[in-house]
Amino acid sequence: MSLIYQKQIQVTEEHIDQLNHVNNVQYVHWVEEIAAEHWESVKDKTEYAKDGWMLVDHHIQYKKQVYLHDMITVKTYPKAPEGIKQPRKVEFYCNDRLVVDSDTLWVLVDIETKKVKRLDEDWLGNIFE
Repeated sequence: MSLIYQKQIQVTEEHIDQLNHVNNVQYVHWVEEIAAEHWESVKDKTEYAKDGWMLVDHHIQYKKQVYLHDMITVKTYPKAPEGIKQPRKVEFYCNDRLVVDSDTLWVLVDIETKKVKRLDEDWLGNIFE
Protein backbone atom coordinates (compact mmCIF):
# COMPACT_ATOMS: atom_id res chain seq x y z
CA MET A 1 0.00 0.00 0.00
CA SER A 2 1.42 3.37 -1.01
CA LEU A 3 1.24 6.46 1.13
CA ILE A 4 0.74 8.47 -2.07
CA TYR A 5 -2.55 8.35 -3.95
CA GLN A 6 -2.80 9.96 -7.36
CA LYS A 7 -5.07 10.39 -10.33
CA GLN A 8 -5.23 12.35 -13.54
CA ILE A 9 -7.83 14.91 -14.51
CA GLN A 10 -8.47 16.26 -18.00
CA VAL A 11 -9.47 19.93 -17.80
CA THR A 12 -12.86 20.47 -19.39
CA GLU A 13 -15.08 23.48 -20.06
CA GLU A 14 -16.82 23.10 -16.67
CA HIS A 15 -13.49 23.70 -14.86
CA ILE A 16 -12.74 26.98 -16.66
CA ASP A 17 -13.61 30.48 -15.40
CA GLN A 18 -14.05 33.84 -17.16
CA LEU A 19 -10.25 34.24 -17.34
CA ASN A 20 -10.03 31.02 -19.38
CA HIS A 21 -8.05 29.05 -16.82
CA VAL A 22 -9.06 26.53 -14.15
CA ASN A 23 -11.20 28.26 -11.54
CA ASN A 24 -9.54 28.46 -8.12
CA VAL A 25 -12.67 27.06 -6.44
CA GLN A 26 -12.34 23.99 -8.66
CA TYR A 27 -9.01 23.16 -7.03
CA VAL A 28 -10.65 23.21 -3.60
CA HIS A 29 -13.28 20.78 -4.89
CA TRP A 30 -10.54 18.50 -6.25
CA VAL A 31 -8.68 18.63 -2.92
CA GLU A 32 -11.77 17.33 -1.12
CA GLU A 33 -12.50 14.81 -3.88
CA ILE A 34 -9.06 13.20 -3.95
CA ALA A 35 -8.86 13.07 -0.14
CA ALA A 36 -12.20 11.22 -0.10
CA GLU A 37 -11.08 8.82 -2.83
CA HIS A 38 -7.85 8.08 -0.98
CA TRP A 39 -9.76 7.40 2.24
CA GLU A 40 -12.19 5.09 0.43
CA SER A 41 -9.25 3.10 -0.91
CA VAL A 42 -7.70 2.48 2.55
CA LYS A 43 -10.41 2.84 5.20
CA ASP A 44 -11.20 -0.87 5.41
CA LYS A 45 -7.62 -1.48 6.58
CA THR A 46 -8.25 0.71 9.65
CA GLU A 47 -10.38 0.59 12.76
CA TYR A 48 -11.99 3.84 11.55
CA ALA A 49 -13.78 2.47 8.46
CA LYS A 50 -17.20 3.76 9.58
CA ASP A 51 -15.94 7.26 10.34
CA GLY A 52 -15.51 10.25 8.05
CA TRP A 53 -13.21 13.22 7.64
CA MET A 54 -14.05 16.89 8.03
CA LEU A 55 -11.83 19.61 6.57
CA VAL A 56 -10.99 22.20 9.25
CA ASP A 57 -8.14 24.21 7.73
CA HIS A 58 -6.98 24.75 4.18
CA HIS A 59 -4.04 26.59 2.69
CA ILE A 60 -3.57 26.65 -1.07
CA GLN A 61 -0.95 28.30 -3.23
CA TYR A 62 -1.51 28.83 -6.95
CA LYS A 63 1.80 28.78 -8.80
CA LYS A 64 0.89 28.46 -12.50
CA GLN A 65 -2.29 28.66 -14.54
CA VAL A 66 -3.86 25.59 -16.14
CA TYR A 67 -6.05 25.76 -19.22
CA LEU A 68 -8.72 23.91 -21.18
CA HIS A 69 -7.63 20.40 -22.31
CA ASP A 70 -4.56 20.35 -20.06
CA MET A 71 -3.95 17.11 -18.19
CA ILE A 72 -3.42 17.48 -14.44
CA THR A 73 -1.84 14.87 -12.18
CA VAL A 74 -3.10 15.17 -8.62
CA LYS A 75 -1.07 13.59 -5.81
CA THR A 76 -2.05 13.38 -2.17
CA TYR A 77 -0.69 11.84 0.98
CA PRO A 78 -1.26 12.14 4.73
CA LYS A 79 1.46 13.53 6.96
CA ALA A 80 2.13 12.69 10.62
CA PRO A 81 -0.90 13.42 12.85
CA GLU A 82 -0.89 16.56 15.00
CA GLY A 83 -3.02 15.72 18.03
CA ILE A 84 -6.59 15.32 16.77
CA LYS A 85 -5.72 16.91 13.42
CA GLN A 86 -4.56 14.95 10.40
CA PRO A 87 -2.49 16.99 7.93
CA ARG A 88 -2.75 16.10 4.25
CA LYS A 89 -0.73 17.35 1.29
CA VAL A 90 -2.30 17.71 -2.15
CA GLU A 91 -0.19 18.66 -5.16
CA PHE A 92 -1.33 19.42 -8.70
CA TYR A 93 1.07 18.96 -11.61
CA CYS A 94 0.74 19.93 -15.25
CA ASN A 95 3.50 18.91 -17.66
CA ASP A 96 5.52 17.69 -14.65
CA ARG A 97 5.48 21.15 -13.06
CA LEU A 98 3.89 21.88 -9.70
CA VAL A 99 1.04 24.28 -10.45
CA VAL A 100 -0.95 24.20 -7.19
CA ASP A 101 0.20 23.24 -3.71
CA SER A 102 -2.25 22.57 -0.89
CA ASP A 103 -1.85 21.83 2.81
CA THR A 104 -4.99 20.83 4.69
CA LEU A 105 -5.93 19.76 8.20
CA TRP A 106 -8.71 17.25 8.80
CA VAL A 107 -10.38 15.75 11.85
CA LEU A 108 -11.91 12.30 12.03
CA VAL A 109 -15.61 12.38 12.87
CA ASP A 110 -17.85 9.60 14.16
CA ILE A 111 -20.63 9.56 11.55
CA GLU A 112 -23.32 8.58 14.07
CA THR A 113 -22.48 10.91 16.97
CA LYS A 114 -20.92 13.71 14.87
CA LYS A 115 -18.13 13.94 17.46
CA VAL A 116 -14.45 14.29 16.65
CA LYS A 117 -12.40 11.15 17.32
CA ARG A 118 -8.79 10.97 18.39
CA LEU A 119 -6.51 8.90 16.16
CA ASP A 120 -3.85 6.54 17.43
CA GLU A 121 -0.45 8.22 16.93
CA ASP A 122 0.81 5.38 14.73
CA TRP A 123 -2.37 4.77 12.78
CA LEU A 124 -0.75 5.66 9.45
CA GLY A 125 2.02 3.11 9.93
CA ASN A 126 -0.58 0.44 10.49
CA ILE A 127 -2.17 0.87 7.06
CA PHE A 128 0.75 2.02 4.90
CA GLU A 129 3.26 -0.74 5.67
